[in-house]
Amino acid sequence: MNLARVVAEPGRGARRGYSFSARQWLPDLRLGLENLLSHKLRSILTMLGMIFGVAAVVTMLSIGAGAQQKVMAFIEQLGIRNLIIEAKEASNDQALSKVRKLSAGLSFSDYQMIRQGVERIESMSARKRFSPAKLIPLPQQDSPQVYGVEPSYQQIAGLQMAEGQFFTSEENESGAALCVLGEAAKVNLFGSAEAIGKYVKVDNQWFRVIGVAGPQLTAQSDIPGVPNQDLNNVIYAPVKSVINRLADDYSYLKDPIDGIYLQLAPEADSATVAEVVRGILNNSHHNAGDFTVVIPAALLAEQQRTERLFNTVMVAIASISLLVGGIGIMNIMLASILERTREIGVRRAVGARKFDIVRQFIVEAVLISFAGGILGIVFGFGMSRLIALLAGWSTMVTGSSIALAFMVSISVGIIFGTYPAMRAARLDPVEAIRYE
Repeated sequence: MNLARVVAEPGRGARRGYSFSARQWLPDLRLGLENLLSHKLRSILTMLGMIFGVAAVVTMLSIGAGAQQKVMAFIEQLGIRNLIIEAKEASNDQALSKVRKLSAGLSFSDYQMIRQGVERIESMSARKRFSPAKLIPLPQQDSPQVYGVEPSYQQIAGLQMAEGQFFTSEENESGAALCVLGEAAKVNLFGSAEAIGKYVKVDNQWFRVIGVAGPQLTAQSDIPGVPNQDLNNVIYAPVKSVINRLADDYSYLKDPIDGIYLQLAPEADSATVAEVVRGILNNSHHNAGDFTVVIPAALLAEQQRTERLFNTVMVAIASISLLVGGIGIMNIMLASILERTREIGVRRAVGARKFDIVRQFIVEAVLISFAGGILGIVFGFGMSRLIALLAGWSTMVTGSSIALAFMVSISVGIIFGTYPAMRAARLDPVEAIRYE
C-alpha cells in the first residue's frame, strides 16, 4: 500500500459516525482490490480453500438433487390422487401356503367390495401381471412383462399414446387378443419398424398391436410397496384377455389379480380412503397381511423430507472444506497485518478510527471469499457436468444450491476476517508507525 496515498486521504478516516454509505465503503473496496492484485499468487492460494469448498457444496447438492428429482417425478407419475393396492409376494412356497389358509389373495371380489364400499372413487382398474416364457418376435434385450389392465388404467396412470390407441371397455369385456406396447417394448420387439397392426406371440397366444405408449419414468431405486419394473418395457393387454388366455394355468397359491389402481376425487383425503380400503381388505383377508396399500401423496411427502435431510448432511460435509478455506483467509489476513503495521499506524495517526481499520480488512477478506465463491460455483458446475457425463448419473445444479454455497462463502469471509480486522484495529498508532 502506498503510504503517501493513505496520508493524502485523511478526511476519509476523520469522518464522524458509523455511516454505511457507498461513499465510505467504495474507497476501501478499491484499496482492497489493489492490495489483492499486488499479491496475486498469495491471493489465489488463499482462494483455493473457498473454491474447493464451494465447488464441493454445489457438486454434492447437484448429485442429490438429480437423484431426488427422478424419484419424486416417478412418484408424481404414480398420481397424487391415486391409491395402489399391491399383492404382497411371499418369500417362499411354505409361507405362501400358510397365508392361503387365511386368504385367497387379491381378487375381483375385493375389487367389487372396494368399489361398493368406498366413496369418492372416480376410476378403478384391476391388474394381472404375466411373465412370458417365450415371445415372437424375439426380444433384442430383456423380455417385456405383460400387464393385464382395464381401459381406465390409461387415465389413472396418465398414459399418453405415441401411436395408435388404447383398447376399449368392450374389447376388455370380450377378452379381445389386443395389446399396446410400451416405448421400450416396441423397440425391443420391432426395432425401428412399424408396430401397429402387427402381431406379438406371448407363449402360445397371438396379440395384435393396436398402439404404442409414450415414454414413462421408471424408479431408479426401490420405493416401498411399488414393483421395481421398467414401465416402458411392458405389453399392456385387456385384463380379461390375460387371465383367460395366458394365466389360466395359475394354481390356488397365486393371486387372481395382483394389483388394483384407484383414482380418487379431488376433494378426497388419500390417507383416510387408504384406511377404509385397508379395513375392507383386512376383513376379507382375515388379517393375512398379504397386500400393501401405496399412497403416492404420502410417498412424495416422505421423499421431500428425505431430500431436505440429505441436503443438510451434504452441506455439512462439504462445509468442512469451507471451514479450511476460512482458516486460510484468517492466516493470510494475520500475516498481512504484520506486513502493513506501518500503514495502519499512519492511518490511525491522520484520524482513522478503529472501525475504519476493521472495515478495511473485512472488505479484503470478503473480496477473497467473493472471488473464491464465484470461481467455486463455476468449478462446481463443471464437476457436476463431468460426473453426469462419466458416471451416467443424473445431476442438477439448482439456484438454491448456488445461492447457499455463495452465501456460506461470503459468511466465512466475514467471520474469519473479523478477528484479524479487530486485531489490526487494536494496534497502538505510535508503536505501529515505529514498526519496521
